[in-house]
Amino acid sequence: MTSFPIPHNYADHILVASPSTVVRQRVLESLRSPARRFEQATGGAEALVHLETGFWQVLFLDRRLPDLDAEELSQTVRQRFPGIEVVLLDPDSDAEPNAAEEKADLLPEMWPVVSQDKNKDQHKENDNDKDKLLLAAHSILEAPLPGMIGNSPIMQPVYRLARLLAPRNTTVLITGPTGCGKEIVARAIHHLSPRAARTFAVVNCAAIPETLLEAELFGYARGAFTGAMQSYAGRIHAAQGGTLFLDEIGEMPLSLQPKLLRFLEQKELQRLGSAEVVRVDARVISATNAHLLTLVREGKFREDLYYRLCAFPMEIPPLRDRPEDIAQLAGHFLEKFASRLPAPQLSAEAMQLLKAQPWAGNIRELQNVIERALILSEDQAVIRPEHLLLADSSFRNSR
Repeated sequence: MTSFPIPHNYADHILVASPSTVVRQRVLESLRSPARRFEQATGGAEALVHLETGFWQVLFLDRRLPDLDAEELSQTVRQRFPGIEVVLLDPDSDAEPNAAEEKADLLPEMWPVVSQDKNKDQHKENDNDKDKLLLAAHSILEAPLPGMIGNSPIMQPVYRLARLLAPRNTTVLITGPTGCGKEIVARAIHHLSPRAARTFAVVNCAAIPETLLEAELFGYARGAFTGAMQSYAGRIHAAQGGTLFLDEIGEMPLSLQPKLLRFLEQKELQRLGSAEVVRVDARVISATNAHLLTLVREGKFREDLYYRLCAFPMEIPPLRDRPEDIAQLAGHFLEKFASRLPAPQLSAEAMQLLKAQPWAGNIRELQNVIERALILSEDQAVIRPEHLLLADSSFRNSR
């Protein structure tokens, strides 16, 4: 798996809502970095205004807001802005809200943020508070992405990198075997980005015939070819303001690669049969299960296009490398496909068998196995090994 140095930061867009100036400053100081954008709000209503008018990744929310209930506000934020992580700050229930303003030395006892008290003993305690805050911050960054399941150690860098990439316009190349969840990662990056409200346009380069792919991607003018009865904007233009996901980019015909390269470099395109140059603001995320550098060496993929697409590569590990996630994934698929509730459970023997599989088809194969098992179990409450129709056993039985 490709490894990259991960910066020890939290996120790039942080909003802190608290009636206490001291508390807001202490949170900002504990996470301060030149690369981060901070904003402050003195109450819940003001925080909502900031959330509506800008892009934020993390909201630190004081439970003792002067105008709104913090618990209700946090639920509202999670519903309306699902890409934002909410961190609730807990004051001491017996302390007055203004106490932190008047006595900054009480801050470590009231809030999980760093204090810069000059007393050495308290300074150690404050360092512990900072460490706890940063630890909580890192755990949020490494939590599963929207639409993804499993928190195995090998997946945490993937989640973290996706969250760090989301607010940027960096071109991303996602690699990994078939069925490992490359498109889900791409959708999560889009969902967590400032472009979330715009289109996520998908083009499967392997599923569209070469003769039609250019027209599908770049569009065409009326009369450009026989049958072009009206103009078509194309999938790239459809991603205006949003994200263009090019799946199976390794299957892109060599003849089209220069035109795609020009779009990536200039953000401009020309439709078939038209001299008009159209500018399109679309972030590009591509994915492949092929080794593109091998294709480059074989002359099947342009080297300059590869490096343009690969501004930031991400590799998704296969399911066989994340056995800790199999139980949670299987449970999710049981609930998804079960015809009744509660959903059937896997026996210990069945779970052991699942964890021992090589999973060549990755998560997609596991999903199919669970769906078949539910059918074969005939609505029994427990899925047993004999209900698991596995690929290797099917192959052996067919010989």
